[in-house]
Amino acid sequence: SVIVKVRRMGSGSFPVDILLFGMIAAFLVLRLRSILGRRTGFDRQADAPSNVVGLRPAAAALDAPAVVPSSWAVPSPNSPAGRTIVQIQQADPSFDGGRFLTGAEAAFGLIVGAFARGDREALRPLLTPDTYTRFEGAIAARELAGEVQKSELRAMPTVAVEEAYLAGTQASVTVRFVSDQISETLDRDGKTVAGTDAVTELTDLWTFERDVSQPDPAWRLSATRSG
Repeated sequence: SVIVKVRRMGSGSFPVDILLFGMIAAFLVLRLRSILGRRTGFDRQADAPSNVVGLRPAAAALDAPAVVPSSWAVPSPNSPAGRTIVQIQQADPSFDGGRFLTGAEAAFGLIVGAFARGDREALRPLLTPDTYTRFEGAIAARELAGEVQKSELRAMPTVAVEEAYLAGTQASVTVRFVSDQISETLDRDGKTVAGTDAVTELTDLWTFERDVSQPDPAWRLSATRSG
């Protein structure tokens, strides 16, 4: 924890404690904004604070390096996916597998939440154009039917690189997410039409892509499927 000692000023002086806390709040806002890479997808270099998605306790220090849980897996360099990861690192020396998984986990939570809310503006910068079109179509169909999506992430036991490809400068990495979720779709009358209100373990395979030759560091979701 951080202890701030503030000397009391005279009655005619500016309240220094308010100024200090204002500076701290501004710093925290800037740190959180870095997760989305200027709202253009998730940045593989971003230090994603663990409380952004609400799945793990917050880091003790904001400037501490991202800690990748043991259940999160970057493939061995001797595996097919691992060899491609090495090629991606050679094409983009700033790429880091652990930070990529941290960003992917944050993006997963943001996208699941935004899709459930029907928040198109939040989804758009995180998805490729084709993927956004599919998501937007599903949201429109749900709205037309008068249905409501309820989604709540409870835990993320596993985040692992499943596949990786590099075609020219276009890189794609598929991540296996094993999550404990409440996912339920309700009709106009509040009756369940899909899913359940019980916590269920779900496995998803999401593919993120970016052009490693471009200065934009953002990875965007390009494909989804069940595991």
